[in-house]
Amino acid sequence: MPLPSLVSHHIELLTLNSNEAPLYKDAVPGIPGVDVQPLMLDPHAGIWAVRALIHPGVTFPTHFHTGTVHLWTLSGRWHYVEYPEQPQTAGSYLFEPGSSIHTLQTPKDNAGPTEMVMVVTGSNVNFDGAGNYVGLLDANSIIQMIDHLIKERGLDPARYIRPQAPDYTVR
Repeated sequence: MPLPSLVSHHIELLTLNSNEAPLYKDAVPGIPGVDVQPLMLDPHAGIWAVRALIHPGVTFPTHFHTGTVHLWTLSGRWHYVEYPEQPQTAGSYLFEPGSSIHTLQTPKDNAGPTEMVMVVTGSNVNFDGAGNYVGLLDANSIIQMIDHLIKERGLDPARYIRPQAPDYTVR
């Protein structure tokens, strides 16, 4: 079988060293203690990859996933309030199918932040404790959130992979 035809030519690898890219402290409005490092944000395909450090005692809003999630816990521990008997610890990989609903929480007694990397397709639709809609988290809203933090805090421009038609680039 011959080598397939080239659909799109890449001049360079789409790679990012997370040790050299900025980590945005307290990046998520309304949820203190969540530091975010965007790795790849593709609003066209609805896919986002981020590294997050979640400090002890943080509880996210209950959220509904419109797509799948691949989540690797690199350090620390966390659990879903709905599944306390299944804590996720360093080395855990979690797959979440679309239509999952849950509430992420880091224990107050964690020694330090929990580090994770996630690749998400679609959106997190967020709800408050009474089940009322409070917001949406997706590739586009993360781009807006990071751009706002950069402007508000006078930070250097973000560096992450951002696919753009017709080519992919590292921004």
